[in-house]
Amino acid sequence: MTEEPRFTLGVDQNKYLPEDGTLVHAIVSVEATGAPVAAAPAAAAEVIVLDASGSMTYPESKLRSAVTAAQTAVDTLRDGVHFAIVAGANTARMVYPRDKRLVPADAEHRAAAKAALLKVQAAGGTAIGSWLRLADELFDAHQDGIRHAIVLTDGKNQHETDEELDAVLFRCAGRFVADCRGVGTDWDVAELRKVSTALLGGVDIVADPEDLVTDFRAMTEAAMGKAVADVALRVWTPQNATVRFVKQVAPAVQDLTGRRAEGGPQAGDYPLGAWGAESRDYHLCVEVPSAGVGKELRAAWVKLVVPGAAGEEERVLATANVLAAWTDDEARSTRINARVAHYTGQAELADAIQQGLQARKDGDLDAATARLGRAVQLADEAGNDPITALLRKVVDVEDAATGTVRLRRDVAKADEMSLDTRSTKTVRTRRREG
Repeated sequence: MTEEPRFTLGVDQNKYLPEDGTLVHAIVSVEATGAPVAAAPAAAAEVIVLDASGSMTYPESKLRSAVTAAQTAVDTLRDGVHFAIVAGANTARMVYPRDKRLVPADAEHRAAAKAALLKVQAAGGTAIGSWLRLADELFDAHQDGIRHAIVLTDGKNQHETDEELDAVLFRCAGRFVADCRGVGTDWDVAELRKVSTALLGGVDIVADPEDLVTDFRAMTEAAMGKAVADVALRVWTPQNATVRFVKQVAPAVQDLTGRRAEGGPQAGDYPLGAWGAESRDYHLCVEVPSAGVGKELRAAWVKLVVPGAAGEEERVLATANVLAAWTDDEARSTRINARVAHYTGQAELADAIQQGLQARKDGDLDAATARLGRAVQLADEAGNDPITALLRKVVDVEDAATGTVRLRRDVAKADEMSLDTRSTKTVRTRRREG
């Protein structure tokens, strides 16, 4: 068994509230350090899900690239990690092994899996829920370890209803993590983002199929670096207090508020997925009743918890406090913590981009210009250069500081989709900055 990473929790906030203040904001930083690159092989499982609908043959190179990418992922798996490959169309089917189970990565199984991939043929439509349902069945016997899926599609989910997909996502949430990729430009960003968000993974576009190999290798390497599964952020609040929201804000914006599960008296658990050596930041907002000038209380007690092994109690990895103190010193109570301000702007940036692109799609050019102009302004303020570069492919920037822009008339669909998929990616601030 390999060593786990060491977890630490840090809190950045201005604890001081005016006399009638009730909202407490804090950035909770979670860092895991010191772990070996890999978890124990037996404790990790991977399912690779490839779109094998008919559109994957237009052009033929798309399917060939997907197959090569999956073969690369198989080679990237650590020895002993359990894996399977699934092909998805109107329904899902096993590519390797033939029966519904995971097999350990070794020379024999790798070679057989890569040979089976060469026989994949594309036909039929797209029903992503059925693909995820089969992946969930495969992970069923491996719930004690790291569980990760790669899901690749090139089209929209046209062969099942939204309700059918939602039902599958509800069942699969918390049972495995899935990173989703759309190849080409004929898939729906919002649809695939819904899948990745429910399954605590990421979503991105691979506009050129030839880039799939590099992308699959990177996703698999990242999954192989995870060492602790099913980490949760437990937030305890005092009586009469309410958690307004919990959002991951770095390395990407993801709202976890609706994912709350009961974590004991006056406490809720928010799922953080699997962890390796990495750091993430979360924005916590708690509403507390005013206690009066000169009073101080613990507005929240946050813990990192993981389930115990079979028959064992859960473990607490780290704890930290979020405080509230009431003052009549206006200078103290009106100072906004720099990291809270930064990440509030990053969350607004993601919303502005998505709203602006939707308005552009709907033909509301004034709203699109206003929202994308605001996005340019926020990206400039935050120093988010990657997002700024993507925005400049959609708008001509006249003044970034004021958000003065003009919509570009001819925008490549891949550029628009790249901006949409990457709108939630944030730039970090240093702890204790400002």
